[in-house]
Amino acid sequence: MFDWPLDWIALLIAFAALAFARKTSDRLREVQARLAKLEARSGEAPLAGGPPLSPLWDAHGAPPVPPPLPEVTEPTLQPAATRDDETVAEAPPFAPPPLPQASAGFEERIGTRWVVWIGGLTLALGGFFMVRYSIEAGLVGPEVRVALGALFAAALLAAGEWTRRKESISQIAALPIANIPAILTAAGTAVAFATIYAAYALYEFLAPAIAFVLLGAVALGTLAAALLHGPALAGLGLVAAFTTPVLVSTGQPNYWALYIYLAIVTAAAFALARVRLWRWLAMTTIGLSFLWTLPGLDAGVETVAPHVFHVVAGFALTALIVVCGFLFGPAADNDEVEPISSVGLAVYLLGAMLVVLSSFHDGLALIGFTVLIAATLAVAWRAPSATGAVAAAAGTVFLVFAEWALRDNPDLLVLPGGALPDMGPNPLGASVSWHLVTAAIFAISFGGAGFLAQGRSQNAAVPVVWSAAGVFTPIALLVALYARIAHLDRSIPFAIVAVVLAAAFAVATELLTRREERPGLSASIALFATGTLAALALALTFALEKGWLTISLALMSLGTAWIFENRPIPFLRTLAAVFAGLVVLRIGYDPRIVGADVGTTPILNWLLWGYGVPAASFWGASILMRRYGDDAPLRAVEAAAILFTTLLAFLEIRHAVNDGDMLAVPSLAEAGLDVCVALALAIGLERLRVRSQSIVHNVGAVMLTGFAGGATLFGLLLFENPMISDVTIKGGVLNILILAYAFPAVLMLLLSYAVAGRRPPAYGNTLAAGALIMALAYVSLEIRRIYHGPDLTSGVTSAAEQYTYSIAWLALGVVLLGIGIVVSSQRARLASAIVIALTILKAFLVDMSALTGVWRALSFIGLGLVLVAIGWLYQKVLFRRQQQAPPAAAGRMIVRPRAPTAGTRRPRA
Repeated sequence: MFDWPLDWIALLIAFAALAFARKTSDRLREVQARLAKLEARSGEAPLAGGPPLSPLWDAHGAPPVPPPLPEVTEPTLQPAATRDDETVAEAPPFAPPPLPQASAGFEERIGTRWVVWIGGLTLALGGFFMVRYSIEAGLVGPEVRVALGALFAAALLAAGEWTRRKESISQIAALPIANIPAILTAAGTAVAFATIYAAYALYEFLAPAIAFVLLGAVALGTLAAALLHGPALAGLGLVAAFTTPVLVSTGQPNYWALYIYLAIVTAAAFALARVRLWRWLAMTTIGLSFLWTLPGLDAGVETVAPHVFHVVAGFALTALIVVCGFLFGPAADNDEVEPISSVGLAVYLLGAMLVVLSSFHDGLALIGFTVLIAATLAVAWRAPSATGAVAAAAGTVFLVFAEWALRDNPDLLVLPGGALPDMGPNPLGASVSWHLVTAAIFAISFGGAGFLAQGRSQNAAVPVVWSAAGVFTPIALLVALYARIAHLDRSIPFAIVAVVLAAAFAVATELLTRREERPGLSASIALFATGTLAALALALTFALEKGWLTISLALMSLGTAWIFENRPIPFLRTLAAVFAGLVVLRIGYDPRIVGADVGTTPILNWLLWGYGVPAASFWGASILMRRYGDDAPLRAVEAAAILFTTLLAFLEIRHAVNDGDMLAVPSLAEAGLDVCVALALAIGLERLRVRSQSIVHNVGAVMLTGFAGGATLFGLLLFENPMISDVTIKGGVLNILILAYAFPAVLMLLLSYAVAGRRPPAYGNTLAAGALIMALAYVSLEIRRIYHGPDLTSGVTSAAEQYTYSIAWLALGVVLLGIGIVVSSQRARLASAIVIALTILKAFLVDMSALTGVWRALSFIGLGLVLVAIGWLYQKVLFRRQQQAPPAAAGRMIVRPRAPTAGTRRPRA
């Protein structure tokens, strides 16, 4: 079939099959040892015909465990008899269990196992390579090649059966692990497969019907032989069968012949796995069959039909033989979702999806995919073991339509003059019509089945999966069609469809609410209610501008939290957090929400709706969710609430300061307002975290405080400082300096008091120090503006200006001292001391050299008077000595004065 490096492939296959056979043989030996111990304990002979079959897939790939031994009833205790009447029955001698056999040594393993396995593989590969050599060298004709291959296969099969019968007749059981009959039979089976396939596909000696019959006969023979020889033959035969198209290849691939052959091999392997209940064989067959779907996907439209046949045939065989509780599959167990049943169908759905995508949504491929989706719903409806495939079906449907929506963009076919005629596919033509019809069928099928499946199973997972697929699929299809046809623009028809879908989900929610409680019903009600909110949000998105998508998703988070309060299902908390995460990702894509159409009106613009409504929604959702505990979803929603509140304030400031230009360079006013907002939010979060005890509020307050500190240091004191940069300070007393320096100083001081006693002292002291620095900066910059006008960097500093600095600093220190005395604040008095110390340093280091004449004298005189006054204030007011009053008497006492003695002076009144 394919010209690949056959020698290396054959070598890899040999090693893989060798390891696989060794593992299988070890498992068989372990099971045989367990059966021997059970038979020795029970004293019963082994059952003829092998162990009975288990009703479910064996979890370990080993033969099923035999039924438990019958219980032995203990005799009833009787009263003790006299020694004269006592008759003692001799108990049968106790037979000790046989001693475990010693493990085989290295030499024994080499001589009894490895040599046999390698020999069997060598025989099979030798037959394949002999056929290849005869083809390349032209030694014999095609008829002779086929005949020799058939004879070689018959010889190997006869040798395998002869050795099996000889071992059975002579009762050779010392080396069952050698498995010589199984390996010879496996080699003969593989050669037979290769011979018949070469006669049909390479030389056309056989008609398709005859080849089908012969390959089926070989498959049935392999099935019968594996029943006798065990899993080693099944594993080797499976690997050889699936690699035959690689080893016997041509330059012109025939996909029909390949997939007919693979269908027969898959049927035989599934039948064997079903009879022996070998999980590993079913899973391996499904995996190898899917891998054969990948070659040739890009070969063109002519290969679509055989690819569709391959996935449909594999799906049908899986449903008939593998799915538990459906037709010929193993028996089901209490509506449990069985992994092989679900994964088997899901793998072939994945293959059908790949065929659709690789063929650019060819009509036949789309029909085949639709048939498999419908079949999946039908199989899962009857067999709950395959319910997991319903979720896979919903996912593949979404991927198919999402890829179709993204690949064929109708916007590329439209110019200002209209659509180009006869250029590419018509965006509203046959392709869209096909997909519209298919999407409608899928939406109705998944939605209806998701509603009708409620109450049909005792396993809660089954109705939940159905309802999740019934809600997700219609919404996902509606979004894909909207993106493909309306190109994410306003569309009233799609908005109407979304409203109809929301009404359908609302009716389903109401009807399910009236039913009696069944497993999974509460979760399904919550899912349909969430689908109602999602559809309404999509209706708003379709009918309004793009920015409403952000608002809709945020409202869905609040709505989900409200539904959780009425239906406390843990999944809804996670869903609310998911919606919040989607909104965060949305603003990460475009922080302006609606692009350049934000508007120029301060405050009342799109930022208020795009950030204000989500912030309010997240705060409301966090309040509702906090009533039921603190967990990761709640913290995610709280973090989103803080983020959107902060971004709303920052972006509105930027919009207002820069006249709507969101890309302008930052300014002093913007930096000052940002610092004020960050400090105000930090104060609010500090108060809030005391009540909520939320780690998110705690971390948010610290982060906002850190941002305010960084913006103050690098923005207000360095890059945007009017003393350093070319910032112009306009206005009189009421100017931008109040906003950029005075207000932050006050807010830092308030924040330092808000964290007092709740955070480390260094945290609050740092904030207080920052407030003091900002206050000094404001006073100094205001003085500078008075003397130099709007441009603070122009002119020379005069003596009067220096004297004014000293007086202002000294006055600030006195005011802080007075505040500290009135409110008994040691922190304010400490700040006063710092300011006065700075004033003293300025007087001795600056004023002494910079001031001359009367200014120098006045500076020192005023400073001296103030210092003396401060000292007197500390002595007389703060730290005055208080006389200790005598302790009060316990009771009323009458003290009679003694007569004065000589030399004693009478006190005067």
